[in-house]
Amino acid sequence: MKLGIVGLPNVGKSTLFNSLTKAGAESANYPFCTIDPNIGIVAVPDPRLKLLGDFYHSRKVTPAVIEFVDIAGLVKGASKGEGLGNQFLANIREVDAIVHVVRCFEDSNVIHVDGTINPLRDIETINLELIFSDLEILERRISKVSKTARMDKTAGKELEFLQRVKSHLEAGNMGITLVPENDDEAAWMASYNLLTAKPVIYAANVGEGDLADDGEGNDQVQAVREYAKAQSSEVFVICAQIEEEISELDDDEKAEFLEDLGLKESGLQKLIGASYRLLGLMSFLTSGEDETRAWTIPIGTKAPKAAGKIHTDFERGFIKAEVVNFQDLLDCGSYAGAREKGLVRMEGKDYIVQDGDVILFRFNV
Repeated sequence: MKLGIVGLPNVGKSTLFNSLTKAGAESANYPFCTIDPNIGIVAVPDPRLKLLGDFYHSRKVTPAVIEFVDIAGLVKGASKGEGLGNQFLANIREVDAIVHVVRCFEDSNVIHVDGTINPLRDIETINLELIFSDLEILERRISKVSKTARMDKTAGKELEFLQRVKSHLEAGNMGITLVPENDDEAAWMASYNLLTAKPVIYAANVGEGDLADDGEGNDQVQAVREYAKAQSSEVFVICAQIEEEISELDDDEKAEFLEDLGLKESGLQKLIGASYRLLGLMSFLTSGEDETRAWTIPIGTKAPKAAGKIHTDFERGFIKAEVVNFQDLLDCGSYAGAREKGLVRMEGKDYIVQDGDVILFRFNV
């Protein structure tokens, strides 16, 4: 999974990226300090892995990972090349989802590119640039399809769909809010790879004082939540500066720091949880003496496709899956104990893998 962190300059993107990845990406109090996208791989926190690794005395424990891309700040005119905008927009096309960082704090020491703090205006600025960029994509596609639309019935239908998408965007709507009417339209929409069709999570960056109540007392955060609700998007509240401080601590110090702030989880945990919900993802587990590992798959994945996540041969030669729930396995004290109690199940090709399943795949190629 690849997530792109976007937003206007000086809203806390690179600070958040640093805290998530500990990659030391440059962060400064001026626009465009991030010229090339910084990329970091982040382990998905999953307490089940350590427990399962200890259970099997695994020599190696491998978590699932998320790839974060810190994309330089966009400004008005980015779709026309302002602020090297075309380069940055191209970077966004490569991600699965967008984390849109919005500034919801006042600080005279941190310059805002527009001079004042207004998160809805900032969101609109970014969204308009994404819309303008997508309209250019659509215009090129319309020009190509129009050449065969009169003689090709399928091309004619796609042209009608393209015009509908174009009108939708020209009205100021995001592509993700347009619902395809059939499978053909869904396939066409996916092929355009529109920026505005990518799912979005809004990260409301607040001051430390707004963390304890999750931004409930911050009018700017509430405005972002109302906007996101209408877009069927999720909002999570962070303080990028605090996250950067937390990232330097070990696990015990981190837990104590969060407790002192009245927080149950870090911004990273909030973001990963929101990302999994947004993209409809979950994890199943494999374990043994060699390795305990988490594998990320879409919710609703059947056993053969999950096996293919490990290796294509597993999917191609799938025979069956031996499945036991993570907690049931630990409660029984051993795999043999879980089997004796009938908690180890033999599942076939139609089995839909569940979050927390511990699976041993049987295959033959």
